[in-house]
Amino acid sequence: MEFSKASLAMRSSEIRRLMALAADPSIISFSGGMPNNSLFPIDEVDALWSKLPRKVKEAAFQYGPTSGYPALLESLRAYLESRGIPMKDKGLIITTGAQQGINLISKIFLDEGDTVLTESPSFIGGLAAFRSYMAQIISAPIDDEGMIISELKGLLDKEAKMPKLAYLCPYFQNPSGIIYSQERKRQVLDLLSGTGIVMIEDDPYGELWFDEADKPLTSTMIGMSGHNVPICYVGTFAKILGPGMRLGYVVGPKEIVDRLELAKQSMDACTSTYTQVIADAYLRENALSPYLDKMRPTYKRRATIMLDALAANMPDGVTWTKPRGGFYVWVTLPNGLDSTQVFQKALDGGAAFVIGSAFAPDGIKNDSFRLAFSHTPEDRIEEGVKIVAEAVRQFVK
Repeated sequence: MEFSKASLAMRSSEIRRLMALAADPSIISFSGGMPNNSLFPIDEVDALWSKLPRKVKEAAFQYGPTSGYPALLESLRAYLESRGIPMKDKGLIITTGAQQGINLISKIFLDEGDTVLTESPSFIGGLAAFRSYMAQIISAPIDDEGMIISELKGLLDKEAKMPKLAYLCPYFQNPSGIIYSQERKRQVLDLLSGTGIVMIEDDPYGELWFDEADKPLTSTMIGMSGHNVPICYVGTFAKILGPGMRLGYVVGPKEIVDRLELAKQSMDACTSTYTQVIADAYLRENALSPYLDKMRPTYKRRATIMLDALAANMPDGVTWTKPRGGFYVWVTLPNGLDSTQVFQKALDGGAAFVIGSAFAPDGIKNDSFRLAFSHTPEDRIEEGVKIVAEAVRQFVK
């Protein structure tokens, strides 16, 4: 038995372990980047389904076009245009989760040994997709405004061959929680312009800003004019409807989206028509806006509880990001301490998080860790942070 080179290059995914920890009721888990089950719009979806005509319900149980359920493609285009994403002359395809979108883009662009440019730290799922096609990953560190431009320029200047892809999560980034400034987005686009690099703009959290003042920062890079960068915008219904729906989408140049459709045909033929029908009804009945109006203060409150608990309990020398939206806080330990040691102590005490090396493009840097406040019950966040802080104290003298 001989496995493929691609499969042998795969690393064990931290996602499997963090999902197991998130499901363990004995552990206060800050590991899973997902909504709490109690927050899903179940009653709203029940009502939407009950109102649908029988013919539509029958269609929901049938195969559908690879590109997506036509009614959803129509309603989603309108929704994206309302967010300032220009859809004229753009292709749109529905995917089985945003992860499939990232994987499909990787599939049509990457050959063994090609290079992908990412942020550091970066999303576990994106890194796993690029590695599965045996790509080399180079990365530029981020600060509070996004990818550091001098570092990005240095990487591009020294590369003999330009990367095929650049992968960014500019809106309440996973894992750091930061949001790119408008100026930083423009600077990134200016540097990539004319290089031939295709950008993946990953946006799972852009609708989950905490304060209205930050909403302008969620305007997309694909919607910005004056650059020569082909952009594939990857979105999802996971955080604004439910991850179990497994609904994502990609907006991009038509020639790219046409090739994504060909690649998807050999992968799963079509995304679930059933969940697409629900998502279409969700958009057409304007159920998304009131749901977001309810979720934004909920997540802001959870973030505030976590940030207050960190400020009250963490020892000197430990720093963390202060997110203005999304699901995450990124904690950095002093003096290059190893977050794996802290993780084990915290787990012994009854709390869990995700270690930093899971998000490191090189798989090495491990002096940070991610805390997700989205899934943990509000009345257990402070208790869990105290456990984590006590674990940190065992190593910070």
